[in-house]
Amino acid sequence: MNDISIISIFQGIATLAAGDTSIAIARIVLILLGIALVYLGAKNILEPLIMIPMGFGMATVNAAVLFLSAKTMGTIFVDPMISDPAQLMNIMQIDFLQPIYTFTFSNGLIACFIFMGIGVMTEVGYVLANPFSSMLIAICAELGTVLTFPIAVAMGLSYNEAASIAMVGGADGPMVLYTSLMLAKDLFVPITIVAYLYLSLTYGGYPYLIRLLVPKRLRGIQMDLSKIPNVTPGEKIAFSIITCTVLSLLFPVAAPLFMSFFLGVTVKEAGLKHYISFIEGPLLYGSTFFLGLLLGVLCEANTIMNPKILILLVLGILSLLLSGIGGIIGGYLMYFISKGRFNPVVGIAGVSCIPTTLKVAQKEVTQANQYAIIIPYAIGANISGVITSAILAGIYVTIVPVLK
Repeated sequence: MNDISIISIFQGIATLAAGDTSIAIARIVLILLGIALVYLGAKNILEPLIMIPMGFGMATVNAAVLFLSAKTMGTIFVDPMISDPAQLMNIMQIDFLQPIYTFTFSNGLIACFIFMGIGVMTEVGYVLANPFSSMLIAICAELGTVLTFPIAVAMGLSYNEAASIAMVGGADGPMVLYTSLMLAKDLFVPITIVAYLYLSLTYGGYPYLIRLLVPKRLRGIQMDLSKIPNVTPGEKIAFSIITCTVLSLLFPVAAPLFMSFFLGVTVKEAGLKHYISFIEGPLLYGSTFFLGLLLGVLCEANTIMNPKILILLVLGILSLLLSGIGGIIGGYLMYFISKGRFNPVVGIAGVSCIPTTLKVAQKEVTQANQYAIIIPYAIGANISGVITSAILAGIYVTIVPVLK
């Protein structure tokens, strides 16, 4: 009979000792990082809806490595590299999260579910009430999404990888997930993790950017809310179906995102209460939960040891910074066009991290002038940012693969 040692019984510890030292250190670091994410999420320092399941997944998957064979180590959570149908059917009976990953994550469906939920909670009337300012600001707020692409290429990333990390500047997690799945599947895990970690930090970082670029006297500009026209549900529905159709004609590869978002908007405006309660409740929060959990579980040490991770971290924060600057530039353009009647802080809301950036904008304005309200204009810019980010995703996914 073979001798059985205590360490061989506790395989998570045994694999730490048996594996490569750098991988073992990375596993320990990721376990500690996962615990930290749970703590920061529970304290509402980072977004709890994403960070708590992500942290649990990250800590657990890096602790639960076992010997799959005499020469192979792995986990029984998920194997993202399996593509052969026979192997896939076999692994779905072993890895407990594999069915969720295969049928909702690896094809971008989970991103579409979340986008549908965002649509149900979105008020597009403010876009129709102020279409020019909303879209101008949103276009300017894509500065990071556009400029980061050539910078990433110059830093050695491929066109597909550069486009995927550039989408972090759109500040829309599902969009980053969708684009990276389409263009850079080998890097979509670290890119998406970088995106969600940084999006959780926008609430803490963007206020300082606003104070740096917008003087207090301009932050306190009180805008005229009396001229905002009322938009009927019928007009919102017409806008949704026409815009969805036109965008799908132009960028068919991003049509699932367009359809999901505008369908959510239409369900809300049509007053379909049963659909609304399902989409904004179980569908949205269930998808968000499994998105966070799967991101954490996919964050294994072998994946994170990719040498490109540091470049992605730098480019992700650069993209968000440039987009914030671009949004404020858009706010200043409207300030000059309106001859000083438009509050330039609205520009930060063009970065489409719904509803974080519009909350940041209003909070900074209130601190400068407690009577100033910019929320209607900020909502318009915020929602337009979602639309422009989806358009940029469509452009990247359509054009980048054919570039030499």
